[in-house]
Amino acid sequence: MKTRITSLLFLLLLIIPAGCDELKQIAHQADSGRPLTQQEVVQGLRQALVIGSDSAATRLSADGGYYRDDMVRIMLPPEAEVITSNLSYLPGGEQLIEDVILRINRAAEAAAREAAPVFREAITGMSIQDGFEILRGERDAATQYLKNHTYEELYELYHPRIRESMDKAIVGNISTNQAWSTLTGQWNRLASSTAGRIASLEPVDTDLDSFLTREALNGLFLKLAEEEAKIRTRPEARVTELLERVFGSGTAGG
Repeated sequence: MKTRITSLLFLLLLIIPAGCDELKQIAHQADSGRPLTQQEVVQGLRQALVIGSDSAATRLSADGGYYRDDMVRIMLPPEAEVITSNLSYLPGGEQLIEDVILRINRAAEAAAREAAPVFREAITGMSIQDGFEILRGERDAATQYLKNHTYEELYELYHPRIRESMDKAIVGNISTNQAWSTLTGQWNRLASSTAGRIASLEPVDTDLDSFLTREALNGLFLKLAEEEAKIRTRPEARVTELLERVFGSGTAGG
């Protein structure tokens, strides 16, 4: 019986040009087993996001997770460009700046440990309609959904963790905030001096923990998108039977 149904569906593909994609999907499901239920699609997408977000958070929270990855390494805020472009004015300026960058990324790595539980809670709100739109969307559709629906909440939850991390002594009993204050303090004293005014140097004043929170979250979503793309395109990344059914069904985008 199954063989007759499959043969009929493939015959329809030859004679009905409209709706071919839908028929191909039905034929594939009839040939490979029972069709996916709505609940399975949503459950599979939630599972993919949990696995992807756990993996992304684990990678970034490791020692050097941010600092050694050129794709997500956090540099100084744009306001500090005036410092980096005038290193010759600061004694040991290059090493001082690299030390601050290291500490900034260490703070982000510490905060990333808290990201996975936040994502898990947000993933539960995915609707059936959301699920099918994500499944048929681009290879980062699930990541974009999560970002669009949770970014502000994640920021509010993530920001105090970043701030707390920046106040902790991370390297050599000096916190990230202390290192940043040392750098900007030296620079601002120079910019405010007679020589600094003659050289038209501008003082630097920026909210470092807000900047760091945004950059850390951007890196986190970037890594989550990479994990999603793997699940969509690489069979070996579908580590559960449900993921293989959902993303191997031929309906996933990307």
